[in-house]
Amino acid sequence: MVAVGADRDGIAGLDRAAASGVPTFVDVVKAHPTRDDWDRVLTEHVAGYEPDLVISAGFLKLVGERFLAAFGDRYINTHNSLLPAFPGMHGPRDALAYGVKVAGATLFFVDAGVDTGPIIAQVAVPVLGDDTEETLTERIKEAERRQLVDAVGRLVREGWTINERKVTIP
Repeated sequence: MVAVGADRDGIAGLDRAAASGVPTFVDVVKAHPTRDDWDRVLTEHVAGYEPDLVISAGFLKLVGERFLAAFGDRYINTHNSLLPAFPGMHGPRDALAYGVKVAGATLFFVDAGVDTGPIIAQVAVPVLGDDTEETLTERIKEAERRQLVDAVGRLVREGWTINERKVTIP
């Protein structure tokens, strides 16, 4: 079953999903006494939909051990750099500061680290001489979205295996 969840209200994706008849839910971290309580509730909500794949896009929260235990081999995330370079919140800014000529986006299976899981796909985006953090970020987002749609389609249609750090889509 398909559903859309968020960690805060007012997300455009929630409105789009609801308008299309797709179930939605919101689990706000601060609404729970502890981060572990939030992780338990989030895990229960997601598990209730029996997902084959859990896709994180714009969900800037680290999930806990319970969530990873339930979905770690089928929980994917996007990142706005060519990992393992420039992990964390500021990939495009860090890439520009370093002076790279090529930036990009990475789709990966989430593990307990920060942007360290097995890589599913990557897409390169050239860094232009007049790029700012904003212009580079926007071009990366466009490439990242195309990559996400393509890769999720392939994962769902063809399946995947993870052997150590290597992801294979038959």
